[in-house]
Amino acid sequence: MTQPRRSGRASMMAVAVALATASAMAADAASGAASSAAPDWQLVGRQGIIQVVVVPAAQAHDRDAYAAQALKFCAGIETCFINFYTNSTNAPLALPLPDAVNNEPTAIMRRSAKQGVDGFRWSCRMGSVEPNCF
Repeated sequence: MTQPRRSGRASMMAVAVALATASAMAADAASGAASSAAPDWQLVGRQGIIQVVVVPAAQAHDRDAYAAQALKFCAGIETCFINFYTNSTNAPLALPLPDAVNNEPTAIMRRSAKQGVDGFRWSCRMGSVEPNCF
């Protein structure tokens, strides 16, 4: 009788492992689906010290998202310059930027202790009410 009890425990253990594996696979699939549904902010490259980043259209007006992405792109960098653009025409990305993308600036971010600058300037085409939009 001892033998069936071990089988039962082994069987329960196998079921628990299978459930945990299925749960992990479902979480991975959901994570993959979420990331494919929300495109990433794409670093196209650098022009000197300026990073050129394409913003997902859905987040083009989300200033908090820019701040969060700037933290990621500037992690560990004391002086950090980023130019942000959208790409509504889905033009192939390369540097120098194609005119279609170059004509869609959204923001510039500058952080320089030497210059005493740390912040964003927003494109006037983004509906900015700030007097120094570009």
